Amino acid sequence: MLSSSPRASTLPQFAWDDALIRRYDLSGPRYTSYPTAVEFHQHYPIEDMVQAAARSKASARPLSLYTHLPFCAHLCYYCACNKVITKKRDKAMPYVERVLKEAAIQSRLFGTDRPVKQLHWGGGTPTFLPKDVMEHLMAGYADLFRLQRDEERDYSVEIDPREVDQDTLSTLWDLGFNRISLGVQDVNPQVQKAVNRIQPRAMTEAVLEEARRLGFRSINLDLIYGLPHQTPESFAQTLEAVIAMSPDRLSVFSYAHLPDRFYPQTRIQADTLPSPQQKLTILHNTINRLLEAGYEYIGMDHFAKPDDSLAVAQRQGRLHRNFQGYTTHSDCDLVSLGVSAIGQTDDAYFQNNHDLPSWEAAIDAGQLAITKGVNLTRDDRIRRWVIGQLICQFRLDRQQFANERGENLDCYFTDELRRLKPMIRDELIADDGQTLQVLPAGRLLIRAICQIFDLYRKEGASQRFSRII
Repeated sequence: MLSSSPRASTLPQFAWDDALIRRYDLSGPRYTSYPTAVEFHQHYPIEDMVQAAARSKASARPLSLYTHLPFCAHLCYYCACNKVITKKRDKAMPYVERVLKEAAIQSRLFGTDRPVKQLHWGGGTPTFLPKDVMEHLMAGYADLFRLQRDEERDYSVEIDPREVDQDTLSTLWDLGFNRISLGVQDVNPQVQKAVNRIQPRAMTEAVLEEARRLGFRSINLDLIYGLPHQTPESFAQTLEAVIAMSPDRLSVFSYAHLPDRFYPQTRIQADTLPSPQQKLTILHNTINRLLEAGYEYIGMDHFAKPDDSLAVAQRQGRLHRNFQGYTTHSDCDLVSLGVSAIGQTDDAYFQNNHDLPSWEAAIDAGQLAITKGVNLTRDDRIRRWVIGQLICQFRLDRQQFANERGENLDCYFTDELRRLKPMIRDELIADDGQTLQVLPAGRLLIRAICQIFDLYRKEGASQRFSRII
């Protein structure tokens, strides 16, 4: 047992312990929000969102603008996203026109003069949109919101390299985007064929090189482990290819095979998937190799070079987490646009209808399409702050908690600190009386640590969530 917490700078980033993984690898939330999306109330009153937006407007906090663009020209069998598979590019403009109608409503609610520090297009495949449709969407946003052009902005877009032509990247750059995320998943041809995503390595490299030439920063690559025909040896080869590409960031996600919930996954044969032990080996080897290659372990499935803004924000204690994952802009309220998109203010979450025709019908009627949400209690906001500190900064400082939340940590979380003691004995986390410090073995199991402070999970992990590892 550790009696004191070593300074974070003296700790190794990561430690693997098979026994602890077996003990704590239950199911649990990814904490892109607190309360999590399963706590959102069905039939959330739109008036509640309107009032939350009014409070947000009065706060004058900067904004983050998220747009869900659901169209994909190809079906990737592993995908669990809300998407529309179509080859018809003419579907894009009617959808974007509705997004702009929705944006007009939201800009009136949230205010037109607040700086948009962060903007993200997710999907689906945002690059499904033709050039003129992209330009129309961003021009519409510029009319409705105060878009930024300074170096501090974080304007990002998810890119499928198969959906990039000679003008795509330069168009995005001219529109103000300065960060991109490329879907790769695996460079192995056998794996790509099995998941219906044929994407030659040279194609990805060409997009990366062009993005760098244009000036894009913080370029991220997405990988997935646990796909058909992957082995520790084959994924190690993929990892070497990716390291050679030298992205600024890497996201390495675990594939969850849930064909009963996600119909496209029925096309994946279960007997071609790596075993649970092989998946653990792949993850262990991947973390070790990325650390060896100079990346920092940001948390969970995210890695970044030491000079990347994510790594810098974590060292400075200002890393944040929302529905897009880890981010550097903790001071922004989130305006969400498009089918199934989730918005956030300081005291509420709200989600658009997941069904595209229903979302379209609401927008055509001049209404918001929000169907789910939750208003946060004071306790929710306190617990969200604590979980955010643990999952982003890997530490929780008692004095900072008192300053920020106006409470005594030991009094407020008496029961939680008692239930944390086995994790202290197991050296997942240390407590020196001033600070709770997540230890190297705890970083991998951070979701289990966070669940201790999750009032909605107090009776144990819920099977509604994926396994922690």
